[in-house]
Amino acid sequence: MPGASEIIFIYIPCSSLDEAKKIGRALVEERLAACANVFNGPHSIYHWEGKVEEANEALLIAKTRAAHYDRVAARARALHSYKIPCIAALPVQQLNEAYAAWILKETG
Repeated sequence: MPGASEIIFIYIPCSSLDEAKKIGRALVEERLAACANVFNGPHSIYHWEGKVEEANEALLIAKTRAAHYDRVAARARALHSYKIPCIAALPVQQLNEAYAAWILKETG
């Protein structure tokens, strides 16, 4: 039985919907992620280079194995437009068994 501890969701804000789709598609095509969810429209407020900035972004969430984090992060960084992109692994505490098995199968 696959455990939720083997699965992570990786949170990656992107500069645009097109960028999020490009990164998500690459991760899925390369079997680094089983699924990539893309959300359009988050609005971010942040400090950057000494001032407060605001920007519309897109959000990518990649579903993968915890063991793939380094490879996913490297690939996302290579395709990302930001100097310092946020690529954060979110641990999954509970996940239905069939879905976890599917993620492990697709990223095996």
